This record gives sequence, structure tokens and C-alpha cells, in this order.
Amino acid sequence: MPARSNTPDTVVGDLRRSIAHQAARLIAEEGIEDYAFAKRKAARQLGVPERDLPSNAEIEGALREWRTIFSDEDDAERLQQMRAAALVVLRLLTPFRPYVTGAVIDGMVDAFSEVEVEVYADSAKDVEIYLLGRDVPYEHQEVRSTGHDAPEAILVFECDEVPVKLYVHNHVAERTPRRNHAGAIQEKLRLDAFEALLGLQK
Repeated sequence: MPARSNTPDTVVGDLRRSIAHQAARLIAEEGIEDYAFAKRKAARQLGVPERDLPSNAEIEGALREWRTIFSDEDDAERLQQMRAAALVVLRLLTPFRPYVTGAVIDGMVDAFSEVEVEVYADSAKDVEIYLLGRDVPYEHQEVRSTGHDAPEAILVFECDEVPVKLYVHNHVAERTPRRNHAGAIQEKLRLDAFEALLGLQK
């Protein structure tokens, strides 16, 4: 078999893959949410220039591969707990047309995974008042994203000791597809569809 040639494109491709896998490890092990920061940190740790960095899609692929390889019984138990909590939250927030999204759908969880739920309201204050009226303590998290699909507010709380991140949007945004880190349209499910995914519908 002929030896693999080390052309400039090959070297760059190898570097991108190395950075992507190191960034994926940082995201999974340290809970880093900012992919751009994870890529830069990975490049510094590998001692390579912060140029020709991998795309978010490459990071997402490496992260999925990492979670597949290193997933264990704790992760399976965590997924079960998260999905149970997601059901509770979806039922609790019925007046705000909730959708679950993220790890509880695709099953790729780690120690830092959260239940992610999107709701739609005239105002974030309506959701806050609703939570307070049901004795659900919450905190605000900074909204770092901008643009038409940015939430009005992000509220974080716990459900049965499972962390929940609640994205509050206005009603118009319900018809606007949102994209994940990789740029793909983010899958989201209403309660009935989520129950069907889990095989709970009769």
C-alpha cells in the first residue's frame, strides 16, 4: 500500500481533526458551551496556530463520536432521569406551548447535559410569574445569542435534581426554525411527540 502523502491539505486536515477532537473532549469534560472558545483552547493546548480551525459541524461530529465511545452506565441513567424530568416540565408548562429539544431527544448526554425546553409567551414575565406561582425557584442566565431566533430570556431551575434550561420566546418565534451549533435545524418535540419517542403513548 502506498504511503500516505503529507501534502499541505492533508496536514491541515489532520490538524483540524485533532483540534475538533480535543475541543469535543473539553466540551464533554469541562462543560464548555461556547464552541469558538473550545476550538481556540484546544488549539492552544495542542500548540498549533489558531487558524484553519474546524467548523462547528466538525466539532459536533467529534463530540458525538466522543460520547459514543465514552458513554457508560452513568450516562444511561442520567438520560433516563433527564427524560423523566423533561416530561414533568412539558406538562407543567402546557400553557406556554413547550417543546423539548437537545440531548433528551438524541440521547447524547454527559455530566453537563441539561433538559432544554422552549416556551412561547407574550412576555418572559408571564412565565416567571407562572413559575413563582407554582413554587419553582429559578435564575436568569445571560442571553448571549443575537438575531431573530434569540430568546427573550433564559431561565434555569431544577426538576427532581435535574438541571433545566428554559428558553422563552415570543409567539411569532414558534414558527421560526432554530439552528444548533452545527448550523442544522434544531429538532424540537411537543409533549405528545416526545411521549411517542419514549414509547409512552397507548
